[in-house]
Amino acid sequence: MDEALAARWNEVVGEEDVVWHLGDFAIRVRPERAASILDGLHGAKHLIGGNNDPPAIRALTGWVSVRDYAEIEVEGRQLVLCHYPLRAWNGQHRGSLQLHGHSHGRLKPLPRQFDVGVDARGFRPATLGELTGTPVSPDPA
Repeated sequence: MDEALAARWNEVVGEEDVVWHLGDFAIRVRPERAASILDGLHGAKHLIGGNNDPPAIRALTGWVSVRDYAEIEVEGRQLVLCHYPLRAWNGQHRGSLQLHGHSHGRLKPLPRQFDVGVDARGFRPATLGELTGTPVSPDPA
């Protein structure tokens, strides 16, 4: 299963892409194995910690950053990132999006809220363009 998930990740994510993993990276996997998996995944990887990310997973050197919550801007869109689905978030009524994991596609989302867990997204990372139905252009180099 690990190899299949890694292959699907690498089909979608390029070496220069930025990925925000919204938690529960490697459940019941030894840290050495998790480090090997992480090293084989394309992209610059940030972790928003989940309830199944122990300190050893959070400490892996393959993460660009590790935190429990983030607010970022991508292509002029405000994103609120948390492992958990929020019922209210910063900028909710001004167009910001809330991306989360944790619920495995079982919760009815609010407007502008997206469950990005792999089991809710075809077992691969989702792009912002796929979520919103609008293409996101790459950063100019």
